[in-house]
Amino acid sequence: MLNYILLDLFPAAANADGTQTQSQWSFWIMMILIFVVFYFFMIRPQTKKQKELQKQREEMKKGDKVVTAGGIYGEIKEVQENAFIITIAKDVTIKVSKDSVFLDAADAQASEKK
Repeated sequence: MLNYILLDLFPAAANADGTQTQSQWSFWIMMILIFVVFYFFMIRPQTKKQKELQKQREEMKKGDKVVTAGGIYGEIKEVQENAFIITIAKDVTIKVSKDSVFLDAADAQASEKK
């Protein structure tokens, strides 16, 4: 359908002998439009979301309630360079990579209201 629209906008060019040839510009315009759509609807929102998540992980501190990617709820006991030590029960701690930890939704909402 996009091809038909572009063909209407850019009619075929005429050769010296009067025959019609399809414009090469329509191909390039269509490729640019596809790239722009991918960028604004897929790439840009994903990179923005990743930056926000990375910022959130950098701001996590001792005492924050978190959830691991595996679904384990706990509280941060210690912050290390690439990992968190999380308390999940009394006298039970685990070491988890920073990439697999998210703030607990209930705790995040409570801190936003303050």
